[in-house]
Amino acid sequence: MDLTERNEMHKQSETAENLVHTDTSVETGRTQAEITRSGNPGKPQGEDGNAMLLRMNDSHYAVTGWGLEHWQIRGNEQILDIGCGGGATLKRMSEKVTTGHLTGVDYSSVSVKTSKEVNDTAVAAGKMEVLEGSVADLPFPAETFDKIITVESFYFWPDPQENLKEVFRVLKRGGTFLLVADVYGRDDLPEAVVENINRFHLFNPTLEEFRNLFERAGFAEIHVHEKEGTTWVCVEGHK
Repeated sequence: MDLTERNEMHKQSETAENLVHTDTSVETGRTQAEITRSGNPGKPQGEDGNAMLLRMNDSHYAVTGWGLEHWQIRGNEQILDIGCGGGATLKRMSEKVTTGHLTGVDYSSVSVKTSKEVNDTAVAAGKMEVLEGSVADLPFPAETFDKIITVESFYFWPDPQENLKEVFRVLKRGGTFLLVADVYGRDDLPEAVVENINRFHLFNPTLEEFRNLFERAGFAEIHVHEKEGTTWVCVEGHK
């Protein structure tokens, strides 16, 4: 097995339990769990927040790619990434956006800074902007975006039901919203994952609860996707 294959297997094995990863950082001598707790996954802060974001750019690679398979990016669309974190999802989408525009929003100033650095070329070209803001009050007019995505951030939304209504507001008629997560509420989650959900106060709905949340937010057509052999979920809402 070559290095590329080993890296891909590592990426595909990453789940929410990596919020308290026990590997030790060579640079600091501290565990990834210590860095994550200090960096605050709900609202990244400080140097540890930046280090955590860069690690998550790697660990979320596989689940993000799977989620994006449920979209067809045409290249001329207005796309929003809510909770853009370390900017990796924006970067992947920018490879397919030609005449369109990408916007990232995150309520962590550290995330905004990291996303801009990761996507400095696209930002400088005017193809992308990254703003500080909250999903509770998105700073955009109604029906601004053709597509909206959130990856691994829904756990931390302050008021999930009302926040989904805000997403629905800024999505264009005929547009699509994708929610991508590497874990959802189910009875057979490993104990370590359950401990992390409780430790970080993650909102973690079941598949049925996801569907109900989207319906109450106003989405006319909803598809809930699971990836076999994982705890991954992608909820697709059409306006």
